[in-house]
This record gives sequence, C-alpha cells and structure tokens, in this order.
Amino acid sequence: MNTIKPIYISAFALLVLAGCGTTKQVINTTGLSAITAPLNVKKKAPLTENELKRWSHLDIVKDTIPGMSVDRAYAELLKGKVGVPVIVGIVDSGVDIEHEDLKSVLWTNAKEIPGNGIDDDKNGYIDDVHGWNFLGDITKENLEYERIIKDKNLADDATYKAAKSLNDKKVAEAVMGKSRLEEMLVAMKDADAVLVKHFGKPVYTSEDLKAIASKDAAVEKSKMVMQRMLSFGMPIADLKEAIDKDLNDSKALTSGENLKKDYRKVVGDNPNDITDTKYGNNNVMGPDKKEILHGTHVAGIVAQSRNNGLGGDGIANNVQILTVRAVPDGDEYDKDIALAIRYAVDNGAKVINGSFGKEFSPHKQWVYDAIKYAEQKDVLFVHAAGNDAKDIDYADNYPTDADDKKTEYADNVITIGALNYEYGDRIVARFSNIGKINVDVFAPGVQIYATTPNNSYQFLQGTSMAAPNVAGVVALIRSYYPKLSAKEVKHILMDSGVAITTNVIVGGKASDVRPFTNLSKSGKIVNAYNALLMAEKMSKK
Repeated sequence: MNTIKPIYISAFALLVLAGCGTTKQVINTTGLSAITAPLNVKKKAPLTENELKRWSHLDIVKDTIPGMSVDRAYAELLKGKVGVPVIVGIVDSGVDIEHEDLKSVLWTNAKEIPGNGIDDDKNGYIDDVHGWNFLGDITKENLEYERIIKDKNLADDATYKAAKSLNDKKVAEAVMGKSRLEEMLVAMKDADAVLVKHFGKPVYTSEDLKAIASKDAAVEKSKMVMQRMLSFGMPIADLKEAIDKDLNDSKALTSGENLKKDYRKVVGDNPNDITDTKYGNNNVMGPDKKEILHGTHVAGIVAQSRNNGLGGDGIANNVQILTVRAVPDGDEYDKDIALAIRYAVDNGAKVINGSFGKEFSPHKQWVYDAIKYAEQKDVLFVHAAGNDAKDIDYADNYPTDADDKKTEYADNVITIGALNYEYGDRIVARFSNIGKINVDVFAPGVQIYATTPNNSYQFLQGTSMAAPNVAGVVALIRSYYPKLSAKEVKHILMDSGVAITTNVIVGGKASDVRPFTNLSKSGKIVNAYNALLMAEKMSKK
C-alpha cells in the first residue's frame, strides 16, 4: 500500500556500467582501522543547517552524528584515486533529467539516435535515450488491495478477505483523520497569516521564527505552530498542497471513489500479462514534474554532482543515473517492476535502487524472477524496508527476497531500515520497519537533503531515502573495486557496518525499547569508510 513514499503529514497528524580499461587504484590501508560506535556519546549541540544538509555524509566518531563517514572516506581513502563509471538504475516515480544537479550524471543510451522514432538498438523501446517510462501518461494509481477488491480473480479468497478488511480499516481511519487534517490546515493558515503580518513579508524562514521574542500571545502561538510545520523540511506552500492532497485522498476513501477508478486503461497494456511488454514511452519525467519529486530526490541522494556549489552532494562519484519510471502515486504493478528491473539490468546497471513497496503482490513471482535475473547478471538490488513501523519478519512487505520470510531465494537483495540523525536511544527513525531476518542493515533516512524538480532541493524522509544512501555506497565500492561481485558487496556492507550495541526506542514509542542488534540481520549501520577498507582487503584475496 505504498508504504515507502516520503513521510510528510502522517506523523504530525498523529500530535520516508561497470566499466573497464581503468587502472586499478589501490588504497593504502596501513595504519587505518575500522570505525566503531562510541558509547554513551550524544551530540552536544543541535545540528547546524549545514550539518543537517550533510548529516548522512558525516562521521559517528568525529561528529557524533550517525552518518556513513562518506566525507572521511573521500578525504582519507579515495583522494587522488580514479574509479570506473557505474550505472545506477533508479526504479521510481521518474526523475527530473533537466535538473541542474543531475544533468551531468545521466545515463545515455549510445545505441539510440534521439528523436528519430526508430528502435535503433532493437530492444523494443523506441528512443529510450535516458531510460524508459512504463507508466506512460498516468501519475496516479489504485492501491493493490483496491485492485484485488475490484477483481477477485487476482487473489485467493483469504487474500481477498484481507484486502477487504484493510479497505474497511482505511475508510475508518480516513473518517477520523479527515477532521485532524482540516484542523491542521486551518491552524497553519491562521498562524501563517499572523506571522506574515508580524514580519511584514509573505515568506519567512525558520531562522526568522527562532528570532521572534514577542509579548503578543497570538504571535508566540503562531511561532510554535509554524516551527512544527517547518520541521517537515517543506516550504509552507508545498505543505499546504500535501495536506490538501491527503484530504482529497481521505474523501476518495470515504466515498468509495477509490474503488471505481481505472487509471491503467490509459496505458493500454494488459497488466496481468507479463508477455505484453511493449508499452509506455521514453518520457522518463512523465507528464507532470510535480509528481516526480520522489524519484528526483532518490536520484539526487545517490548522484547529485559533488563539490559543484549547488544544493547537496551525492554519495557517489563516477555514476550514471538510468531512470526507469514504474512507481506511481499509488501502488506499483508487479509487471511494471519486473520489467523495470530487467530493463535496468539489460542496459548495464550494476546497482538498482528500489524505494517502493506494498502489502499485497498478486504477481510476486514475476518480480522474484526479475530479481533472480539480476542476480545472474551480477546486479545488486537495494530495497527500502518500508515506513509502517512494523516488523516485516511477520508483516507482509513486497518485494522480498524470502517469500516465506525465512529462506532467501537470491543473495543480491539488501533491505534497508532508516536512521534518525540523533545518536543515542532515538537513532532508529520512528517510522522505519524492522526485522531481525528481513531487514539487513540501517542507513540515514530522516531529513535527507537532495534534489527535487525544477532545480530545487528539499529535506525528505523515509526508508525511501535510506535505500539510495546505501545504493550510493554500493556504487562507490563497485566503482573502485569493480571485480567484487554483487553478493560480495552486499555482505561487505553488512559485515563492515558500525555495530550499535545499545538499546533504542522502536516505532517512536518510549515504552518500546529493544537492543538495536535485534532490529536487523546485521545489527549494524552502513559505513562507507569501513566498507571501502573491507573491499580493499577482499580485493587482495
């Protein structure tokens, strides 16, 4: 049920090529040791704006921020070294390929002549210069449980009943949530009006709010309200739009309109026929730039140009972003995901980021087969664990690499939980799914700063953001150590991570405290510095 999209409103309403021909670059690891987590250390002061924008790059020891030591890796391990290009497949909502910070890192299909209307490389996709769009001109979609309710033939009786029960639950929640969202919107509009009058300008910053020292009770109250709102990392106008969208979704649920819509008809394929493959178009941005915020942000986390003075820095250098649009505003179709994975693999991707997921998967075997195909081609699939604060050792969360939740059918999938920037007992993002068996490792996923459409940048959060942080580290390893296999890279990330040996709060509930080691298979957080050290040692074997 699309549990992977960035976290905006829900939390508040309750108070996200392998190349060749390059000489191998050897890192001198003499005297270097792996990073370990300091015990009983907390950040002495709140993060500065610059620290927050780069926190996933920072170091848990030097900065007391649970980042991935990316900056330290570049400074101490990669300085003066040259890697090979690595293609990263972004299977998502679409990417703004015109963005100032992404244009230089786009994958281009050298076998296609742009705009000639001919399938030059004879892969069945005409003019797929920068990737492919399996969604065509649609942006919205039904949730999978809605599709099952509409078509009982998609699932067995037990699954149909589960889908129906979930819909009933969602309708009840929408009825209750609708009034909260309306109250939230009114409170925000009222507070904004007070503050605009107070400042004498229509736009103000969080710094402006902090500086307020007014005896006017209305101003102080408005300050408190808007500080909460701005903590989502979104401009006020965008937040209003997000709330309006949630309200519209609530209305569609309560009216039953969600069960009447057939968005797929426009695409023109049969979504229940995996052999019907030639559909969609080459517009990887889709018909509406507003609807590709998610994919653009994900791409930026991996690969926005480093050290160019714009926005933030991507995790990896030497990368090319291959866009495959297959994730709508709603639940992705199994068919689209299966074909998207295969498309990325066939076009040279060595790592694929999958910041998507759902609770029901009628054609899950198609996706499993695609993942196994990627395994055969030595491609690592990085998957977001989900944002439901659930234990996915028990709760369904597709796609998965263990259909029985115990036995992996492939060893090229790494599933990522999300970290908060606060080192200590609140290090696990309150929304992140967990799983001693089915979550492999954790990475930064709260307030991540990256590219958004139309040359903008935003903070977003979710396991959707944690996954591309890891995909970026994968790309680093595969760039500087291209002979290491996807399987080897996966286990490097898990084995080299920084172990957190303390107890932490789970699901944002102070009453739920568990050992961090019990929340994932590795019990660790991804660390680029350690991973590169281990990659160097493994490459010498």
